[in-house]
Amino acid sequence: MIEFFFVFLIFGLLGLVLVFMNKILGPRKSNPTKETPFECGSPYLQDGINPFPIKYYLVAFLFLLFDIEVVFLFPWALIFKEIGTTGLIIMFAYIFILGVGFVYAWKKGAFQWEE
Repeated sequence: MIEFFFVFLIFGLLGLVLVFMNKILGPRKSNPTKETPFECGSPYLQDGINPFPIKYYLVAFLFLLFDIEVVFLFPWALIFKEIGTTGLIIMFAYIFILGVGFVYAWKKGAFQWEE
C-alpha cells in the first residue's frame, strides 16, 4: 500500500515539475491567429451548432428497440425444442407486443425520410 503512495507521489511531483517547466521555458508570444476559434479541423463559421432534427433520434431509438428484440429472439431460437408450447406462446406474445410498437411507429411516420 505504501509503495502505491510513493508511486503516485513521484508521478504527481513529476507532473508539477513539467507544468512549471512549461511556464518557464514555453512560448511567450500570443498570435491573433492562434486566438481565433477553431473547430474540428476547419475555421469557425457560425455562432452555434445547428440542432439535429428529431428524426435522427427517433431512428436511433427504433434501432435500439428492434436490436434488443433480436437479442431476445436469438436464445429463444437456440432452445426452441426444449421450451415447448408454453415458451412458444410466450414468444408469440412478445413478438405481438413488439409488432404493435412497430405498427405504431409506422403509423406515426417514423420510417419516412421526407421532412
